[in-house]
Amino acid sequence: MQNQEEQGFSPDEFKLSKSGFDPAMPGHNNPHMDKMILRQEPRTAKKQGCGISLPYETRLEMGLQLDEHLCALNVALHQYTKHHWLTEGAESFGSLHHILDEHIEVTQKHIDDVGERVARLGVVPTAHPVTQHEISYIKHEAEGRYTMRDFLRNDLEHEIKIQGMLRKTIKRAHELNDFGTVQVLEEVLLKREDLGYHIWSLLEDDTLVRGMSHLLDQEGNIATNRHLNDNLN
Repeated sequence: MQNQEEQGFSPDEFKLSKSGFDPAMPGHNNPHMDKMILRQEPRTAKKQGCGISLPYETRLEMGLQLDEHLCALNVALHQYTKHHWLTEGAESFGSLHHILDEHIEVTQKHIDDVGERVARLGVVPTAHPVTQHEISYIKHEAEGRYTMRDFLRNDLEHEIKIQGMLRKTIKRAHELNDFGTVQVLEEVLLKREDLGYHIWSLLEDDTLVRGMSHLLDQEGNIATNRHLNDNLN
């Protein structure tokens, strides 16, 4: 597999070195290992190919990058689901509840699309939920109930990070002539941009729900925001 620094990636961007069993990795310790027939270790590629005419090194590298996207999408799904359960308020309980339904459905489809591509490249996708969170380049928010704006801001930061990382893999897939991965990820990226735009629009400071507080509020009842973390590093 190509060296990460030669690819232009910093070591903390894509965890290409995390391949095979790692005793320190959650989900890699199996108490029933001696009773199961192991055919392939996690995050490895088949040596003999899988019906796709790409070199082993390309299939492994692309499979590992795709697996990180798969893990990140699973984290995003869990967070969206939590926010879907906890919607409340005049503008959120109805419309936002349904909007998050769409985000959940789209993310489930993307998980399947990316997971299928990982498997087609001959790589074993990560499925253990704890291991997924460990490998993912986005992390689930802390447990607890927060404001709906905080929930959406956290989701938006996830979407921005996912978009940036998808673009890096698409660029690398072009360099390696892995146009099948390009097609899969370009479709995913376009829809993730839609989801990010939806959340951004929801967070705009205009609102139909003001009550009488605007008569007393010096800021005209315009909600203020914390800084958006759009750092992709």
